[in-house]
Amino acid sequence: MIRAAIVTVSDSAVAGTRADRSGPALASRVAELGWTVAETRIVADEAGAISHMVASLDVDVTLTTGGTGIAPRDVTPEAIRAIADREIPGFGEVMRAEGRKSTKFAPLSRGSAYTRGAMLVVTLPGSPRGAVDSLNAVCELIPHVVDLLHGRTEHVQKPSS
Repeated sequence: MIRAAIVTVSDSAVAGTRADRSGPALASRVAELGWTVAETRIVADEAGAISHMVASLDVDVTLTTGGTGIAPRDVTPEAIRAIADREIPGFGEVMRAEGRKSTKFAPLSRGSAYTRGAMLVVTLPGSPRGAVDSLNAVCELIPHVVDLLHGRTEHVQKPSS
């Protein structure tokens, strides 16, 4: 079973001036997928705080929500890139293509996916609908990525010729 963490990146949620709606929406979808929500966290839009929090997690998948736009305090992609081993740009491409069906603003998202050791980190938009729709766009890929990162697939174990 996939163990997931959900990290909401939001200054207003940390300050208590706005309720976190995206984290709970993702938690519901994660449960529907049959995965376990092992951790839920809220962190301010500060690159160092985001990096530190995500680096401290011990799960298969971390889903961040928020901070992927182009506003000055949207720093989630940079924070994750700083601690990541590799980026998986195809995730962002698929999420933006799917999001474009619902909103003309989807191309402004800088959401993507990254690996850190055996953990997959997917950076999702901050709105509940954007977060869930983006997860839905890539959720069928995630179990395979988790298996790859844990060396549980045949083609990972065989060296290529």
